[in-house]
Amino acid sequence: MNVFLVENNASQKLRENLTHLMMGQMEAIGDSDSYSKLRVAIDLALEEGSTARIFAVEENEEIIGLAFFNLAISLEKGGHYMWLNELYVHKEYRQKGIAKKLLLHIIFWAEQNNLKAIELETGVNNIATKKLYNSFSFYDIVSKRYGFDII
Repeated sequence: MNVFLVENNASQKLRENLTHLMMGQMEAIGDSDSYSKLRVAIDLALEEGSTARIFAVEENEEIIGLAFFNLAISLEKGGHYMWLNELYVHKEYRQKGIAKKLLLHIIFWAEQNNLKAIELETGVNNIATKKLYNSFSFYDIVSKRYGFDII
C-alpha cells in the first residue's frame, strides 16, 4: 500500500481514478449525479497555485482511498490550517487500517508544513469516523455549519 500526495501534473488516468473512487462516496450520501462536478473539483484542486491538496492510497495499481483538503488562514489560530473535506476509503477496503494510515500521513504533512490545526466535519451518526478522529485526539467543536449556494 502506497500513500502519496497527488502532484499538479497528475495523469488523466489518475484523475479519472480519483473521480471514480469519489463517486462511491457521493452515491453513499445520495448524490449519484456528481461525476462531472467531482472531475471539475479534482482538476481545480490540481491546478498550479491551488490551495487544495489530495492524498491518494494505492494498492495493486488501484486507488482505494483518498483525502481531499483545502488550506486556509485562521484568525483564531493565527496561521494556516487545513479543512479536511473528505477522507474516504473504498468500502471493500475498510476495517484494514487504511483510513488510519491516511490520517497519519495528513497529520505528518500538516506538521511539516507548519499548519496550526486540522478541522473537519462528519455526520453526527457516523460512529466509525468519529471513533477514528477521537483516537487521534481530535475534539468536538460545537457549532452549526451554514451554506449558501451561488448559482
